[in-house]
Amino acid sequence: MKSVQICLTIAILALASSLASASDPGPLQDFCVAINDTKNGVFVNGKFCKDPKLANANDFFFEGLNKHGNTSNSVGSKVTAVNVQQILGLNTLGISLARIDFAPKGLNAPHTHPRATEILVVEEGTLYVGFVTSNTDNRLFTKVLNKGDVFVFPIGLIHFQLNVGDGNAVAFAFLGSQNPGVITIANAVFGSNPPISAEVLTKAFQVDKNVVNYLQKQFWSDNN
Repeated sequence: MKSVQICLTIAILALASSLASASDPGPLQDFCVAINDTKNGVFVNGKFCKDPKLANANDFFFEGLNKHGNTSNSVGSKVTAVNVQQILGLNTLGISLARIDFAPKGLNAPHTHPRATEILVVEEGTLYVGFVTSNTDNRLFTKVLNKGDVFVFPIGLIHFQLNVGDGNAVAFAFLGSQNPGVITIANAVFGSNPPISAEVLTKAFQVDKNVVNYLQKQFWSDNN
């Protein structure tokens, strides 16, 4: 009986530990302005910290989100990210954002953020948005959003936004990581380098090899 209690205690502690580390680690000081220093081949989970005495206001500043992104690409959208790469002061703070511009009928193609939940607010236009739950349900949750509407995309789930209005659209996305990452599904599956074996893709998608070859030869647009 005692061994069962010990195993149960260990399981609870393991679960608590996994929950506690499910997002970016918290700061152990007021801030940790990043420095891009990887000398001697040493990398860390995040960024090295600048001496706090050397930090200044520009380490916490970014300008330009009032400017429209260039949507003249094959998907008709442009993502302007503001994460720890653009604001070094975001290091360890567990948050970032992005502006997303859409041409008429523009699409932010199905993608996932492996390290962050996203909350999206529409600034202008009308968007059809949605996400798909994990296997085996694969439930699709969708909504048409207008100016001022908000929608949440849970961490790691495939999601998308499509401009269904008559004009341009703009949205702002807030993400729960300094570096949320993005995996665009079509780009990853059919545009990987080197390519995924056609044998794998024909069986996975139950299509002819010629279809796979055609898709792999396409130019997969990056709207970032």
